[in-house]
Amino acid sequence: MSLIDAWSGERSSSPPSGPYGAGRRVLVAEDDDEMRALLASILKQDGFEVVETRNGLELLDHLLPWFSGREPPAPVDAIVSDIQMPCFTGMEVLAGLSQVRRRPPVVLITAFGESSTHALARSLGAVAVLDKPFDLDDLRGVLCRVLAARPPPESGG
Repeated sequence: MSLIDAWSGERSSSPPSGPYGAGRRVLVAEDDDEMRALLASILKQDGFEVVETRNGLELLDHLLPWFSGREPPAPVDAIVSDIQMPCFTGMEVLAGLSQVRRRPPVVLITAFGESSTHALARSLGAVAVLDKPFDLDDLRGVLCRVLAARPPPESGG
């Protein structure tokens, strides 16, 4: 399934299997503690190293090197962010990242998924917007497809 299919709401036939996230790091920004813990748990089962942030300010702290034109000390392969969060929204962070050339793919999640929200997120470079409640396999499928299109992290060091 292409990313276009993901935007149109079609679902993949099966979720990824195995630790497809091994060696990859995902930033999860979600102000709801239970939702953040659930997302982190699922992604860790898929082999990801997960960095959790509780609001937009914590998310920006992790992304600061990109905004300064530097590579971060610990690479981030993807971002999963709620749109409505304290301090800065996921959409505001995405807007800032849209000016950064080598940024990680961003998946936004929201309980307020209007078509205008999806269109704005797409125009700012989000690879997907998932409306809550969403099937966790849909998130896993989006991440699997996006990361399959990117070179794997370099090993060594």
